[in-house]
Formats: sequence, structure tokens, C-alpha cells
Amino acid sequence: MKKQNYLLVKDNYEKGLININYAKLDGFKFNPKNQVEYEGIMVNEMVIINPSFIENVLKRKTKKKLELYLKFIISLIDDESSATSDDLREALNGLVRYKSIVENKYRRYLEERYMNVLLKKIDLLEQELKNKILYYKEPEMEESKKTR
Repeated sequence: MKKQNYLLVKDNYEKGLININYAKLDGFKFNPKNQVEYEGIMVNEMVIINPSFIENVLKRKTKKKLELYLKFIISLIDDESSATSDDLREALNGLVRYKSIVENKYRRYLEERYMNVLLKKIDLLEQELKNKILYYKEPEMEESKKTR
């Protein structure tokens, strides 16, 4: 699939500044993270108004974020020697924060069935982290027991 790129160019604007009243627009608002320098219009904030496009964007965004959390949590759980209880708690706090963002910010835009599946996946990751924290053993303690 060919990736399409778009370039917005200033054309016949004397001031070069376009003001949009975002309070009147009802849609999903976000700030673009792309920091590429180019000779065009700098976009500070975007509002997506089309509901199906909002849903597609949020599904892609949540899928990527959930995969990142999954990879991070698997690396913490599998690597017994370098994972500390603080790392596990930090991952759990990040996951709980992400869950609250999904519940509060995205629920309005995503269909109920998709939200239930997404929240179940997050709950499963959260439960795995809680179990790992609960049964976490300090590596130094295990080594000192072996030498006795």
C-alpha cells in the first residue's frame, strides 16, 4: 500500500496566520507529534470531526499503545534478574493511567463492543502485573538463602 504524504502551503495569506475557534468544533482534538521542519504551515492542534475517521484513528492509536505496553510488560516479566519491584509498580501505574485515559477520553468516540474488548485486554495486563508484584522475590534474597 502506497503511503500518501500531504503538504500544506501558505498561499495568498498576508499575515500567514490562520485562527480557528476550536471551542465551536466538536470532535477529537490532539496535537501532532511530528517535528519535521518544512516550508509549510505549522500545525499546532488538529480536530477530527468525521466519526468514522475518529474511530479509525483511535483504534490504531490504542492498538499501538497496547502493543508497546505488552512488549514492555513481557520484557519485565521474562527478565527476572533485571526487573525490580519499582519497575513493576511503575509499569502498573502507567497502565492504570492509560486505562483511565481510555475510559474517560476515548469512550465517547469508540463503540461499546470495542471498548469492552480493549478494557478486558488492559485488565488482563494489569492483573498479570499485580500477580508479578505480589509474588516478586528480590534476587539478593534468593542468593543469600542459597549460601546459607
